[in-house]
Amino acid sequence: MRVFGIDPGSDRTGYGCIDSDGRVHRLVGCGAVKAGAGATFPDQLAIIYRELTVLLAEHRPECVAIENIFHAVNARSALKLGHARGVAMLAAIQAGVIVVEYTPAEIKRAVVGYGRAEKPQVAQMVKMLLGLDTIPKPHDATDALAVAICHLHNGGALAKVAAKGAAVKSWRNYRP
Repeated sequence: MRVFGIDPGSDRTGYGCIDSDGRVHRLVGCGAVKAGAGATFPDQLAIIYRELTVLLAEHRPECVAIENIFHAVNARSALKLGHARGVAMLAAIQAGVIVVEYTPAEIKRAVVGYGRAEKPQVAQMVKMLLGLDTIPKPHDATDALAVAICHLHNGGALAKVAAKGAAVKSWRNYRP
């Protein structure tokens, strides 16, 4: 199964793609979409959408897993993050890919085994689970890979069922 993880952000949106046979996970690619410093917010959203559209066409995942908004420092940050998530979800939906969401606690629990794990613990486990020599950079890419791993550990089988058209109620999904 191929899962494409997204860690949304308006300044930098992390992405990571993983192939898994159910036992071994293999890194396909990862990185971050970053708009230029002088880009307006609408331009940033357009760049996120365009880049993710290209990456999804290139990687052809069976599922996109995206981090759900849990909390933000302030309302303005939450709104910007919500917009970034929206364009990321739109890119996936228009690519015809199932979209699933996970909270930060669900991601940490699935990757580390503890829902309140710190970022360095998550990054180290991503490195170990993918058999990498170093932790992927930037940290947004590592976070996106953690989202993809979360789906593989929690819902990979559900995604296969959903892809065949069955209704799955135990997780939130969006279909085109």
